Amino acid sequence: MEMRMRSLILCTGLLMAGSAVAQDIDALKLDTREKALPVLPKVVKMMQDTVADKGVAGAIPVCKEKAPALLKARAEELGWTMRRVSLKTRNPERGTPDAWETAQLTSFDLRAAAGEPATALEVGEVVTQADGKSMFRYMRAIPVGDVCLSCHGDPADIAPEIKAELAKTYPQDRATGYSKGQIRGALSVERPL
Repeated sequence: MEMRMRSLILCTGLLMAGSAVAQDIDALKLDTREKALPVLPKVVKMMQDTVADKGVAGAIPVCKEKAPALLKARAEELGWTMRRVSLKTRNPERGTPDAWETAQLTSFDLRAAAGEPATALEVGEVVTQADGKSMFRYMRAIPVGDVCLSCHGDPADIAPEIKAELAKTYPQDRATGYSKGQIRGALSVERPL
């Protein structure tokens, strides 16, 4: 009887600890979402405004330089790391995912294929780095919107002058062939604990 009671207490303690960890991760995910995601609509608006003002070709340098600068500025305010990553990179120097990000992007694609809306795909977890320190990693899928299709859509539909500018700006570009709503990539966030 005493052994059963000890086992029951141990199991209850483990369940409560697991529940607390889940609550902590949910709280971290919510906090990260609230602080990091507002930068994405700013990037979209900046792209829409630039396309309206300078055309699609004029927006390519904005997407390459100014969008990452917005992310970097917000990340510096928060003391985090933030970047856009994709399985089909346009700019390998900035957007190539690491192993954790690759696994999450692959999972997002599978989840979307199973019917989950791309706009709701996110993940967050505490990971231990090689130096033994813990950090919270978060990713949120970025679906293809209308403003994205002129450069990321079906190559047959991309205007020749846009193709030429993309080839000049991104010689290793693999980020075409998308349709509206597909997962283009994700916002990836690392925050120290």
